[in-house]
Amino acid sequence: MTAVTATVNGRAESFDVRPMETLMDALRDRLHLRGTKESCREGDCGACTVLLDGMPVDSCIYPAQAIEGRHVETIEGLRDTLGLRIQRAMVAAGGIQCGYCTPGIVVLLNALLRHDPAPDEATIRATLVGNICRCTGYSQIIEAVQMVIAEPAP
Repeated sequence: MTAVTATVNGRAESFDVRPMETLMDALRDRLHLRGTKESCREGDCGACTVLLDGMPVDSCIYPAQAIEGRHVETIEGLRDTLGLRIQRAMVAAGGIQCGYCTPGIVVLLNALLRHDPAPDEATIRATLVGNICRCTGYSQIIEAVQMVIAEPAP
């Protein structure tokens, strides 16, 4: 086991990880943050997306040891105004159906809107390419992002 110290959702955390343990497993099993979903375990579906120093990563293939000294944000940590606006818009637009992909998509959209507060539809679609949603067909998710863009920030 190796000790890892990182800031997770704004809080200093120190925990032990196995040599090949993924960030997803460490978040779920060591820190009990279960909003990060396990799905493909190959980095293909986006259900496990978290932000690492503000950038989206597939936590199912990211080594937990590599977060030493870094900042991780999970769906549980997105309680700021933007995170809550995205979540409300996803509900209002029907962008949440079974909900399994939702945490990864909300985390990804948060990174997008922090970087570009007014992306066009092509940019939104390109951003969502790595996140699989089998229920919505994506149009409601895109509508949710457009609702956030149109809503004046508080």
